[in-house]
Amino acid sequence: MDGVDASIIQTDCGTNYETILDKYYQYDDNLHSELTSLRAKINNLEDLKNFSNETKSLEKKITIFHAEVVKKILKETDVEIDFIGFHGQTIYHNADNRISKQLGDGKLLSQLSRKKVINDFRKNDIKNGGQGAPLTPLFHSMLACKFNLAPSIILNIGGIINATTISKNGSFLATDIGPGMCLIDKWIRLKSKKRYDENGDIAALGKISSNLDLELDKFYHTKKKDLKKNYIKSFDISDFDISFVHGLSLEDGAATLTEYTAKIIFHYFLYIIEMTKNINNNPIIILCGGGRKNNFLVERLKINFKNYDIVKKIDDYGIDGDFVESQAFGYLAVNSYLKLPISFPGTTGCKEPSTGGVLVENY
Repeated sequence: MDGVDASIIQTDCGTNYETILDKYYQYDDNLHSELTSLRAKINNLEDLKNFSNETKSLEKKITIFHAEVVKKILKETDVEIDFIGFHGQTIYHNADNRISKQLGDGKLLSQLSRKKVINDFRKNDIKNGGQGAPLTPLFHSMLACKFNLAPSIILNIGGIINATTISKNGSFLATDIGPGMCLIDKWIRLKSKKRYDENGDIAALGKISSNLDLELDKFYHTKKKDLKKNYIKSFDISDFDISFVHGLSLEDGAATLTEYTAKIIFHYFLYIIEMTKNINNNPIIILCGGGRKNNFLVERLKINFKNYDIVKKIDDYGIDGDFVESQAFGYLAVNSYLKLPISFPGTTGCKEPSTGGVLVENY
């Protein structure tokens, strides 16, 4: 929730894929504060209804910001843009209640940018019985094919971690696996004036609490039954809380929450190894998303994976890890335009491969 990643890509939805330009545009302090404040208030459907006026007002501001991003990035290229893949800013996601709310008005963005816009990527998947997330696995699988990355587990460590497991034969499955940076970021905002723990520097000064094992046991207890059923789950940041680090110092809380994320990733890896032991050698772990920049998290992952030595960053393969998601939704926009599926039973739990993304032309 710190800003907007924008990418210009060209693709035929196969491995004929080219990145033309990537840029990051940070939210100003006021917009960031409004967004994080509203996000903290919305923990259920009733909250979403109660804060509908505030949500609508902020949605307009978010959309205008995106329109300015489009205007700025187009000044840096002579490439003709066919349409915009507009994900928006997730404010609430609850697949069990069949709701996923992203702040972003496709009609307004189309009007302001004078471009075709493809948005609302999740609704069709949810309608078809899916979780509505994660949606990036299709793009991950294309990258794995193009850059010969299989077998691998591509971990997108954003607020939530989603994992795409890609087999040697190119088949793939995916799920959200737990909190990524959302709890760490929340803790940092609560205990300091910073937005997040840049590079993991704060956590590196702390001590991991011994109470973490108890909290992990709680998490694993609820997840083990799901994993045994090959259960696909999507999470919202409101599904997790930081109560178990209350009373700790800023540094100790950051260290403990970072280790919590690292342990959840390692546990999922062990599950995948068990599930695919007759199919794959140990897959490499490829980190993308903002979490890969947290040096303390990467260090803790390498310590947890010390017997495997397989933790890599997607940047190691010539792919800019800062823009995997923005490129992914450009790729999904093209798939949507061509009426190709963007989600599958093995990625979101939908009943059948589902198309997604609504085309808007409002100018």
